[in-house]
Amino acid sequence: MKPISVSVDQDGIALITIDCADRPVNVYTPALTAGMGEAVEHVLANDAIVGAIITSGKDSFLAGADLNAVLERLEAALTQGRSALPGFVAENRFMRRMETGGKPFAAAINGTALGGGLELCLACHYRVLSDAPDTRVGLPEVGVGLLPAGGGTQRLPRLLGIEAALPLLLDGTPLAPERALALGVVDEIAPCAELVMRAKRWLLANRGARQPWDRDGYRMPGGAGALAEHALRSFHTGIAQVRSRTHGNYPAPLAILSAVYEGTQLPFERAMAIEAQYFAQLAADPVARNLVRTQFVNRKRYARLAHRPQGIPQGPAQRLGILGAGMMGAGIALAAARAGIEVVLLDATREQAAAGRLRAMEMATGAGASMTQSEPAQRVGKLIHATEHYADLDGCDFVIEAVFEDRAVKTDVIARALAVLSPTAIFASNTSTLPITGLATGTGRPERFIGMHFFSPVARMPLLEIILGERTSRETLAHAMDLAARLKKTPIVVNDSPGFYTSRIFCAYVDEAMAMLAEGVKPALIENAARMAGMAVSPLAVLDEVSLDLQQRVVRQAEADGVAEPLRRVHAQPVIARMNAIDRLGRKRGGGFYDYPEGGKKRLWPGLAQEYPAARQQPGLGEVKRRLLHAQALESVRCLEEGVISAPEDADIGAILGLGFPAWTGGPLSLVDTIGVRAFVLACDALADAYGSRFRPTQALCERARRGEPFYRTEAA
Repeated sequence: MKPISVSVDQDGIALITIDCADRPVNVYTPALTAGMGEAVEHVLANDAIVGAIITSGKDSFLAGADLNAVLERLEAALTQGRSALPGFVAENRFMRRMETGGKPFAAAINGTALGGGLELCLACHYRVLSDAPDTRVGLPEVGVGLLPAGGGTQRLPRLLGIEAALPLLLDGTPLAPERALALGVVDEIAPCAELVMRAKRWLLANRGARQPWDRDGYRMPGGAGALAEHALRSFHTGIAQVRSRTHGNYPAPLAILSAVYEGTQLPFERAMAIEAQYFAQLAADPVARNLVRTQFVNRKRYARLAHRPQGIPQGPAQRLGILGAGMMGAGIALAAARAGIEVVLLDATREQAAAGRLRAMEMATGAGASMTQSEPAQRVGKLIHATEHYADLDGCDFVIEAVFEDRAVKTDVIARALAVLSPTAIFASNTSTLPITGLATGTGRPERFIGMHFFSPVARMPLLEIILGERTSRETLAHAMDLAARLKKTPIVVNDSPGFYTSRIFCAYVDEAMAMLAEGVKPALIENAARMAGMAVSPLAVLDEVSLDLQQRVVRQAEADGVAEPLRRVHAQPVIARMNAIDRLGRKRGGGFYDYPEGGKKRLWPGLAQEYPAARQQPGLGEVKRRLLHAQALESVRCLEEGVISAPEDADIGAILGLGFPAWTGGPLSLVDTIGVRAFVLACDALADAYGSRFRPTQALCERARRGEPFYRTEAA
């Protein structure tokens, strides 16, 4: 079935309907582009047709480009030097024909129009948007490291003015109907059932419509010809803000600014060539490839449970038990209650359990609303039963343990819970470091025991690390992934080992920071380098959040278990021990590496200068960034080689979603590919010579470098 159909009514109005029958949403495909080109030419050539309305046969209008196809194009551009431009020539040709063909086109936007979908609407002479509350329009290409390549950087400023258009292009945030109307992105909003009728009414009254920028004497809103002074201020402010926000890691915002600045001073056709030029530059930069591959294509696959065992019926949890009502337990309880799951929240005392329930209700309450008046809080409260009695777990078909990271404590609560649970119930531990196989020993049901490592705060962190014990069954894995989907988490599946995957990468990050601190590297340099590299949270700050006493317990447990280096964290142990000895344990104790003045912003603790005096010669910013990122990337390589993770995608999604690894890199293994495996090995050898054997690349990695084999293989490669 063709994605484009055309019908003409008795008044000479053509209705062009987009409907990609083989896809859940409309996206640009070669067939859609060809069909639109044919439809536009048919409208322009037929004297009986007055004008045309473009709409969608689906609930949404047009989602823009197919990101899988975009990824193929970007990989081709990077590996074979092929231009990413030809695919956009046909789209731009038919859109420009719509504008200049002499007949009016209107868009009846019956749902979301993003990226190329909105660009198609901008090429129409009139736009009517559905007033449904979930309708959105926007140009989000900056989020995938690109810029709008269908005229978005040129039509939007010409329509709204530069000052109004730049935030929409640089932020990429989709607009709700009322906001889109207020800004002038659309001309009218209406109920969905009236969109075509309203568009038709406008067409019949405006048979000679032309785009504003194609009319004689057109002046851009806010400035004409040479850019107005306030427009120039917008560019100067935008450049400063972009550099402050991106630290040079994301080239798309500056390319957008350049395309708008240069293009708006030129005739439209020449402006489109400018847009194409900057798009080609971004397509040849690996940042776009990295963002599209990990943040969109692979993340979507994982959110859809790409690795769920096949052939096992879904096992929706009806009653979920949670052991431990602290921040983690309360967060999991909130996520479950929001999914409509009945929760039994258990702690050592009824007061502690009730406090956890109250905490979940508070987290569900909207800002500014009292908890007693908050409908979400009341719904959550009704589904969470707080208790100190293990007998209340009877009837739970799934239980998650979220108590202290101490093997003895976990073993005790696991045994007490299993004593009252049905033999068919699944038990999960939220441990971040303790091997699942060991915790499952002695339970009598290791096949129904699994690890489910949530990240704090649960409400905000999208990742769930699911850990398989040696005897965890396929059915247990499938049902754990089903629960992950209900809780709106993106799961990765890892095999059992000390620290699993994410904790090993986290420790590599924070331990390298502590090693630098002990060497005399200034703490401000460490923290700023991490932020400028793109890490979501700097290492000393995140250590304060997770607490130094927890790090001490993890180190002691690793020593007791006899784990090998670098998992014993020898290079970080002295700092961990010292911070514990002086009772600087982190935020929960009022101070750690940072001070937390009441009513003020946190700041680095001045006492660090006495505890760890600054060395006379400080490393360069690039060297500090390299140590922090390469430590994590090399540990990811080890995890892949050891079979802790089974694919590069696991490493990249886990590090970005769970640890805030810089998104521009695509993740730690994408970073290795971006640098080049050979270059990465050479850099690690240099770091090992300077700072220690923890940076020495593995033999398998060196062999991969000799073969010139990246972690991600593509057809284009």
